[in-house]
Amino acid sequence: MKSNLLKQGIQNAPHRALYHALGLTDEEINRPFIGIVSSYNEIVPGHMNIDKIVEAVRLGVAMAGGTPIVFPAIAVCDGIAMGHTGMKYSLVTRDLIADSTEAMAMAHGFDGLVMVPNCDKNVPGLLMAAARLNVPTVFVSGGPMLAGRIDGQKTSFSSISEAVGEYNAGKISEEKLREYECKTCPTCGSCSGMYTANSMNCLTEALGMGLRGNGTIPAVYSARLELAKRAGMAVMDLVKKNIRPRDIMTKEALVNALTVDMALGCSTNSMLHLPAIAHECGIEINLDIANEISAKTPNLCHLAPAGRTYIEELDEAGGVYAVMNELDKKGLINRECLTVNGKTIGENIKGAYNLNHNVIRPIEAPYSQTGGIAVLRGNLAPEGSVVKRSAVSEKMLVHEGPAKVFDSEEEAQRAINAGEIKPGDVVVIRYEGPKGGPGMREMLNPTSAIMGMGLGDSVALITDGRFSGATRGACVGHVSPEAASGGLIGVVEDGDLIKIDIPNNSIELKVDGESLLERLKNFKPKQKELTGYLKRYASLVSSGAKGAILN
Repeated sequence: MKSNLLKQGIQNAPHRALYHALGLTDEEINRPFIGIVSSYNEIVPGHMNIDKIVEAVRLGVAMAGGTPIVFPAIAVCDGIAMGHTGMKYSLVTRDLIADSTEAMAMAHGFDGLVMVPNCDKNVPGLLMAAARLNVPTVFVSGGPMLAGRIDGQKTSFSSISEAVGEYNAGKISEEKLREYECKTCPTCGSCSGMYTANSMNCLTEALGMGLRGNGTIPAVYSARLELAKRAGMAVMDLVKKNIRPRDIMTKEALVNALTVDMALGCSTNSMLHLPAIAHECGIEINLDIANEISAKTPNLCHLAPAGRTYIEELDEAGGVYAVMNELDKKGLINRECLTVNGKTIGENIKGAYNLNHNVIRPIEAPYSQTGGIAVLRGNLAPEGSVVKRSAVSEKMLVHEGPAKVFDSEEEAQRAINAGEIKPGDVVVIRYEGPKGGPGMREMLNPTSAIMGMGLGDSVALITDGRFSGATRGACVGHVSPEAASGGLIGVVEDGDLIKIDIPNNSIELKVDGESLLERLKNFKPKQKELTGYLKRYASLVSSGAKGAILN
C-alpha cells in the first residue's frame, strides 16, 4: 500500500500520532486509506445533495475493508455565474480543482480515491487529477435534476433562460415568467438536460471511470445512494488489483467517449474537456478527430435543449450503456476497454437494451447519420470552432449574413434586448476567449434571448468564447485563434458577410484577401487590466482548440 510509506515503522510514529489525533484506531490506520473528494457546497444545486452521496461512499469503502477519509473540492454553479464577471471564474476552476486535488492526494499518500463531482468543471477537473495521480480511482456523481413541469410540458434550465427572451419580446406575461422561475428547476441535481454537467457525467461512464448509471440516475432517487455504496466497494477492488486511471483512460477509451458524445448530442464543452483530460493521460487529441468520429457515428438522442426528452428518460430507456449497445451493433465501440468494475466495456454493455426508441433511436433509424457535434474550419477559424449540430434547426445548417460585431457579451446582450438584431444577422462576440475573457465565458444569455425572441431560425451567433450545454441554435463557439491572440475574428467589421456551412464543416469571412491583410497589419488586440488568478490564468492558457489547457 502506498500509504504504508507514511504509516509503518518507528520513523512514522509522528504520522501515526496525527492519525490518532483524527480519532483513527490502529485497525483503521492499518487499512488502505481511501480519499473521498467531495464537491459538496450550499450554493450549487447540483452539489447540495453530495454530502449524502459522500456518506454512502464512506459506507461502501468501510464495508469493503478500507478507511474512508473525506476532503473537499470547490465548485462554481455556471447558471448562477452566467452573464456577469462570475462566469470568468467558471472554466478557470477546472485547473484549480485538478491542482488542489493533486496537492491533497500527494501530500497524504492515499491508496485510492473516490471522486464525487457533479457540475460542469468538477467532473473534468477531477478526471484530470485522476490521470495525473494515477492511483486507483472511481467516480460517482451527484446525479441529474428531475425535469420541471409547466402547462403539462417538461422543462429544464434552458426553458427559463428562453422565457426571459419571450418576456422581453412581449410573448409571455410577467406572471408566466414567474411560473417558469419557480417550477423550472424542481429538485437538487445537475440541470436536467444534456448540458455540460450531464454530458461529462455520461462520458465518465463511456470512459470507464464511473459505474453504470453514474450519468443518468436522478439525484433524488435512492438508487443513487446504492450506486455510491457500490463505488466505495469498487475502489477497494481496484486497489487490490492495482487498476489505475491510465489503465482505463486509454486512447481507445477516449475514442469511445467521443463516439458516445456524438450519439448523445452532448454539450460543445466536451470539446474543451476531453482534449484536456487526454493531455493529462499523455494522449494528444485534436479537434480533427471529432469530425472523423462524427462522420461515422449516428446521432441517436435529442435530449433537451435539442429535443423534449430529459436525462431521467435516458435513464429509464437504459442509460449510457444502452446507447453504447446500439453503437456496438455497427462496430463503433471498442469492447476491450477496461472499466472501474474490473470488466470490459463489452462485458458491461451486454444485455443493456434500448427500452424506449423515442428516447434512444435505434442505430438503423437515427436522427442523423452524423454525430451531434461538428468542428468548423475556414479563414475565420483556421484552428477550429465548434457547434452543437444536433441542436441546430435544419433551416440554419447553412447560413450567410451580415456581421453585427460586439467586443463583449454585455454589449451583445444590450443590443439583442433593444431589438437591434434582425433576421439574417450573424452576431459576433469577441474578446471572450480563454485569454481575452479571460476564462472563456458561456454565452447562454445572448443565445437564449435570440431563441426566446423568435430569431432562432434566422440569426446565427459566433464567438471566441463558448456556450452552455443549454444553448441551442446556430451558435458557433471556440473560434480559434481568438481575438486576443490576433485571430481574424478580431478584425471583423459590421456588415461583413459571414457564411456558416455546418454540413461541410466550414466557416468563412467573405472579405477579399487584400482587405483582410490591411486590417490585420493595423490590428492591435485589446488588452484588459487583470489581477490575481485571472491574470495568471490568461498568461498561461492555450487556445480553445487545444482544450484551454495551461501551458
